[in-house]
Amino acid sequence: MFGAIVGDIAGSIYEWNNIKTKEFELFQKNCFFTDDSVMTVATADALMRGGRPDDFIDAYKEWGRRFPDVGYGERFLGWVLKEDRGPNHSWGNGSAMRVSPCAFWGRADYDFTDPELFRSARTLAERSARTTHDHPEGIKGALAITDAILIARSERNRLGVDFNQESNTLLLAECKEKIRRHTIAEYGYNLSRSLEEIRPTYQFNGSCQGTVPPAMEAALESCGFEDALRNAISLGGDSDTLAAISCSLAEALYGIPEAIKQTARSFLDPALLKVLERWEHCVKE
Repeated sequence: MFGAIVGDIAGSIYEWNNIKTKEFELFQKNCFFTDDSVMTVATADALMRGGRPDDFIDAYKEWGRRFPDVGYGERFLGWVLKEDRGPNHSWGNGSAMRVSPCAFWGRADYDFTDPELFRSARTLAERSARTTHDHPEGIKGALAITDAILIARSERNRLGVDFNQESNTLLLAECKEKIRRHTIAEYGYNLSRSLEEIRPTYQFNGSCQGTVPPAMEAALESCGFEDALRNAISLGGDSDTLAAISCSLAEALYGIPEAIKQTARSFLDPALLKVLERWEHCVKE
């Protein structure tokens, strides 16, 4: 789930200053964590509290109020600050950018082709989304990313390979094709357009349906974690969220280079780091 945080921080300075190139300095001094990181940490916190519906509501409201000025949408921030605990019927991309902990909740040596384990992760993902994003498109976006991460983790475990190694290029391609076929069949997302086709005209889109497919494509066309990150940011649009979603899948495919992980950690508030430390003790990758 740390992949989402890396993507968020690296993409933070490009959300309102889009670039259409993969050539850029990965982390600049003015990078920062946004609502994407805070809500991803909140999801992890909710899972460690028990993963019940009230745990997600409590975590999102508590962490949102703790960091109220990190770029939430007006509608979501209104929900955070109100006492009302009902959903706000959103179809926004927030459900997908924060969901990755649900797909990483469990040891890496679990067989995620087991229907019960797969169902358990998807139940948590839907519960996370329904807290606020109970519109069908909001739920669909969260589930599509969860499934993709689960398939990637399952394939890496089943094959026992490192997809970063050139000798495993064919196996990596087969894994990505499984993700692509499943996503199209299960969710109907259009994954037929390449990044070269998407990039020239892509603009800011805050919806799940406008963010999840290109973010997934950025990971599926990548040759490594950093490449997925650069792919996502190069699309323009909602750069931090695109990168958060793409890098959550890229982490499942490749892992995160240690140097990138440590640099990203240096941008985080101590309160967020404390939750991440707890998470690392709970989840053994």
